Amino acid sequence: MSNYPENMVTPMRQELVQAGFMELMNSQQVEQALNQKGLTLLVVNSVCGCAAAGARPGVLHALKEGLKFDHLATVFAGMEKEATSKAREYFEGVSPTSPQAAILENGQLKFLMQRPDFLGRSPEEIASTLKKAYQDLARG
Repeated sequence: MSNYPENMVTPMRQELVQAGFMELMNSQQVEQALNQKGLTLLVVNSVCGCAAAGARPGVLHALKEGLKFDHLATVFAGMEKEATSKAREYFEGVSPTSPQAAILENGQLKFLMQRPDFLGRSPEEIASTLKKAYQDLARG
């Protein structure tokens, strides 16, 4: 059972889907998506204000600034609980928050932004943080 009415979250989902993110609706889809070769950007979407004001706009700004991932994926916390729980298994040892933005390489977590990383920050600041993490991975 989901926590929110679907008609309430549809616009929040569409912000990412329209930018090319694949919605992961169950654990099997999560495993297939996150274990692919290459760099994956995974967003744990949420209805909270910091997702609306920071996380989604920040991630989208980073992509518009030219960050190129091999795969873009999203799960929605409070909606597809099985998929969200499975995705968070990839963040071993990290307490779950909503929202989250993770960079995985070949199924391994390389970078993670948590709720406190989004709070009070502009989309441009969030995009800059993602860009630095991306560049650090490219150099590594």
